[in-house]
Amino acid sequence: MSSDLCTSPYCNAGWGELLSHLSPYGYANFGIAFGLGFSVVGAAWGIWLTGSSLVGAAVKSPRIRSKNLISVIFCEATAIYGVIMAIILANKIKKPDEASYQLPENWDFPGFYYAGYGMFSAGLSVGLTNIASGVSVGIAGSSCALADAQDASLFVKILIVEIFASALGIFGIIVGIIESNACTFPIAALEN
Repeated sequence: MSSDLCTSPYCNAGWGELLSHLSPYGYANFGIAFGLGFSVVGAAWGIWLTGSSLVGAAVKSPRIRSKNLISVIFCEATAIYGVIMAIILANKIKKPDEASYQLPENWDFPGFYYAGYGMFSAGLSVGLTNIASGVSVGIAGSSCALADAQDASLFVKILIVEIFASALGIFGIIVGIIESNACTFPIAALEN
């Protein structure tokens, strides 16, 4: 990016300047943060939905307490998917061989930005998918607890729906891994 696109000395006069001048390392680290953070939010939201219904239904039918903890475990799996993706993405960030204030002119800038944007999109897609997975597992787990309190034969039937809801998080991490496969930060300048 050229510095003459800036209207302020620090390229921070507006969101356009700020986002267009952000380092690819910044985008990559934001991708890691969004993937991990949104996954934890999805897990917490699902546990909140499941746990509140589980505790309420256990008043009428105490036998469901231990059996329905599987719903909480499925919710927690969405946070684990975010941790796995954060580890994968963090291991892809490489610093240049020679530390300097400015990168050389023959640096692979397209590859540099491609890696940053790719890691950002991988982390964001995993995080948003895990929010959806955590909420859907939480709603299915809530329904499972309430149905099991009424009729014990419904537990396995609704648990299957909950397993399919949890599969959304697995699909998200697979998409994130595919997106991040081509993200390789250059560590040296291109040969002339």
